[in-house]
Amino acid sequence: MASYASTIFLSAFLLFLVQPIMAKQILPWFGGSAAVWTTCLVFFQFLLLFGYAYSDWTTRRLEPRRQVTIHVVLLAGSLASLPIIAGSGWKPAGDEDPTWRILGLLTVTIGLPYFLLSTTGPLVQAWFARTFPTGTVYRLFALSNFGSLLALIAYPFAVEPWISAGEQSWGWSAGYVLFVALCAGSAVLSVRGRPAAPHTAGAGTAPAPEPGPTRGDYAMWLILSAMGSFMLLAVTNHITHDVASVPFLWILPLTLYLLSFILCFEGRGWYRRAWFLGPLFVIVGAMAWAIYTERGIVDIKEALPLFAAGLFVMCMFFHGELATLKPAPRHLTSFYLMVSLGGALGGLLVGFIAPRLFNTYYEFGAGLVVTLALAAYVTHRLHPVVPMLALATLGFTGYYVYRYVDTLASGTRLMARNFYGTLRVKDVGTGDEAVRRLMHGMIMHGEQYLSPKRRGEATTYYGATSGIGRLITTLQPSGPLRVGVVGLGTGTLAAYGRAGDLYRFYEINPQVIEVARGEFRYLDDSAARVETVLGDARLAMEREPDQGYDVLVVDAFSSDSIPVHLVTREALRVYLRHMKPGGVVAFHVTNRFLRLAPVVKRLAAESGLGTLLIIDDSEENDLSKTDWVFVTRDAALLARAELAKHASAIEDIPGLGVWTDDFNNLFRILK
Repeated sequence: MASYASTIFLSAFLLFLVQPIMAKQILPWFGGSAAVWTTCLVFFQFLLLFGYAYSDWTTRRLEPRRQVTIHVVLLAGSLASLPIIAGSGWKPAGDEDPTWRILGLLTVTIGLPYFLLSTTGPLVQAWFARTFPTGTVYRLFALSNFGSLLALIAYPFAVEPWISAGEQSWGWSAGYVLFVALCAGSAVLSVRGRPAAPHTAGAGTAPAPEPGPTRGDYAMWLILSAMGSFMLLAVTNHITHDVASVPFLWILPLTLYLLSFILCFEGRGWYRRAWFLGPLFVIVGAMAWAIYTERGIVDIKEALPLFAAGLFVMCMFFHGELATLKPAPRHLTSFYLMVSLGGALGGLLVGFIAPRLFNTYYEFGAGLVVTLALAAYVTHRLHPVVPMLALATLGFTGYYVYRYVDTLASGTRLMARNFYGTLRVKDVGTGDEAVRRLMHGMIMHGEQYLSPKRRGEATTYYGATSGIGRLITTLQPSGPLRVGVVGLGTGTLAAYGRAGDLYRFYEINPQVIEVARGEFRYLDDSAARVETVLGDARLAMEREPDQGYDVLVVDAFSSDSIPVHLVTREALRVYLRHMKPGGVVAFHVTNRFLRLAPVVKRLAAESGLGTLLIIDDSEENDLSKTDWVFVTRDAALLARAELAKHASAIEDIPGLGVWTDDFNNLFRILK
């Protein structure tokens, strides 16, 4: 028993630990987008499906010794994939679809080891059931989910803050070698061990034959598991894009998802339909109302508990009903195969199909409606009041989901969605105060006055009183400027351009370039020469010849996805190569949840550079509150009165080290 349990626990731990390890390695190559995590999840779900299919086929079709021989050979062969370090040849050029490149990279780097880890749960449970026919095999499934949950929680708190990315890869690889040894040992034990004699009702009495699953059972296994996966990703997308731009919010939904699996399959009856149906109806209806009044429930202290609790109750319903339908142990590999297929399909719908089918995050509302429809079906044989309540809640929910969709579309000039998120362009206000606004999720990425006499004004984060506005106007008397900008938005900074200036914008999202050119006038109206570069700014600058910038604006830290690779030691070296000797790297560090100014200060201090922080509270105008940090070798520039009189002190964070590509930690700088 100990051999089987330790093999399953370690495989599940490594299975979920490798996901953030790989995501952290490749995030810098794809702009730090949250969609990298979603794409990784879909990849891992499909590989899990292939692993479960392999387990089911070999268990049903091969005799035990042959099955074990094949598996041990595959385990030994997978060691050739170690260590799990992504090759630099997979870095994108800038214009390809990131999704397929990420899938290819993961397949080559971690494909075979992850596949074999994914086979372990059902395969070892089948070995255990063959050796111990009367054992409680489904408790091993709960143990597997506990190992996964432990790895998920351990990474941000016990791994990432203390271990570099390279050490993480090597450490995981060492753990995988141990797993190979344990799994091979369990495999050999399963064919050498003698099955325990099953308990019989009496002498000469054979146990009653176990009924096999029906087609309806297979369908419900598939639907319930698919909806759990679907709502996991739908809720994650919603809270990270439309509720709060807090990093790590993907951890909370996945933790609740795994916890529901543990409670439902642990075997002690944590799920009881009578306990969860009432809360399910109430909280799904509340979430539908909340997304309709999305601009009324934007406070994270209200929204996050609601959506987290809602996801947990929904997953308890999906996985609890799934647990009540689990078959006899001899059918468990087929059961796990359908559960895995459902999980993969749910992930496919949200991660691949929805971004190509919808122009914003409609799948969350659709998932709420389907959840209640499923609840009505499951309860249709109960007391007639219960399905009636389900249908009434379904009507309430459907109404508010419709109103949510209608509100999003009403008055919106443009809505677009791709790998990097959702964009909305909307006109707001009247008369001379009317503006056209660009939103990325819940984050405003710029706006422009519609009135011709005000159209050239720099707005939002870039007004005359902002740090960047003061810096550019201070430098303009010295002659034409070469300005590089990481992050395009609406192209507002081009409003400062004069004849002879160059403004070169780096933007990873092609849709943002289309919107800035088609819906806003900053780029076309600028007197400067304006250029746009498609692709990740750092990768582009690594390939470019020296640009000789007077100012390099790094403006990519205010949204839901924090591109850490743009604020590391290695990144600063790339920036400095493109600067004139007295040039300024201007970091826009405005963020509700992260203290980025101390990070920039530590980077500058290591390189012997000066820093200056300008905070604009915008109390006397309609600009956005901003924090800008300037990094330069030109101490005289930082001492000039135009800048120095607006300077604020940068408070240090005790124990904060210099961020590098290999070691950085967002938890330490949370406000």
